Amino acid sequence: MTVVLDHTIVPVNDREQSVEFYSRIFGFENLGEVGRFLAVRVNDSLNLDFSLSDDFRSIHYAFAMEPDEFEAAFQRIQDSKIPYGDSPRTQDNMRGPGITPGAKGDGKAVYFKDPSGHVLEIKTY
Repeated sequence: MTVVLDHTIVPVNDREQSVEFYSRIFGFENLGEVGRFLAVRVNDSLNLDFSLSDDFRSIHYAFAMEPDEFEAAFQRIQDSKIPYGDSPRTQDNMRGPGITPGAKGDGKAVYFKDPSGHVLEIKTY
């Protein structure tokens, strides 16, 4: 069996706002209440479980996707007027996409933040 990430707990300031954001920007399925979390389904093998917290540091999440999915997500970021950038260090320079390394080598990427300040990356190879 190949090992895959099944779910991760994402500490957030506002669970409902986070579910709305990830569903709107990425098109993830809103799963509602899952145990003590609000959750979204990223794909058939990964959920994000949002947990209310005021004690966390920003975490980086990179989502690789097909080129057409990348373009659609990037358009939703722009339509939502979310500051974005072309590299991890310039997340709000309103330039991009940039070319950055990832698990499969260099790929086109855009960086931005979710409502709780987590640094997000969308990437396509």
